[in-house]
Amino acid sequence: MRNIKVIAFDADDTLWVNEPNFRDTETLFCQMLEGYMPHHTISQELFKTEMQNLELYGYGVKSFVLSMIETIGIVSNQTAQIDLVSKVIHLGKDLLQKPVELLDGVENILQQLHGSYKLVLATKGDLLDQERKLIKSGLEKYFHHIEIMSDKKETDYLKLIKHLDCLPEQFLMIGNSVKSDILPVLNIGGFAVHIPFHTTWEHEKSVVDFNHPNFLETHKIEKIIELLQE
Repeated sequence: MRNIKVIAFDADDTLWVNEPNFRDTETLFCQMLEGYMPHHTISQELFKTEMQNLELYGYGVKSFVLSMIETIGIVSNQTAQIDLVSKVIHLGKDLLQKPVELLDGVENILQQLHGSYKLVLATKGDLLDQERKLIKSGLEKYFHHIEIMSDKKETDYLKLIKHLDCLPEQFLMIGNSVKSDILPVLNIGGFAVHIPFHTTWEHEKSVVDFNHPNFLETHKIEKIIELLQE
């Protein structure tokens, strides 16, 4: 990886905590509806609704809230009281206002890489929410470019690389999702480092069962410096 010029970081659960906040909110949502169905069934219905809505709503808190509201009708057979909708909106607002909790070693590694590489934030999600979290994080000053993507497919990465005026073999993506951060980048000839996070959204889960010359994995973001020198 000695030819790397651009290093892109995923945000949620790579730089700061995200998925546990969603899971906590989902738990509260399921508790609200346990009079209609068991907790695990409600969770399954919510996930199914989220998957059906992804193409329309994309990713992020607002999409999650709309799917929860729709799930109320499904679970209750359209008999739930309207105040449950208000409670879900309140859950969504609380989620949007969560403090940003940086993961260990994140700011230190950005400080070390800043100036030696072109650093990029490449993340999925709602534009306003991700911008808000970035400002709260205090990390904005380290990034040359911010890319909040509607999705992370090969075509999306190719557009990003073209915009950054670099070659795929000069591009490194760092993230916690094999499906979104790793495989698409490897498929276009870039490099990727997987940093697993203890909680992963079901939609992003993928088993790392492959060997690839451009793929590396570490459980500590501080190891990036060593990996870049190999």
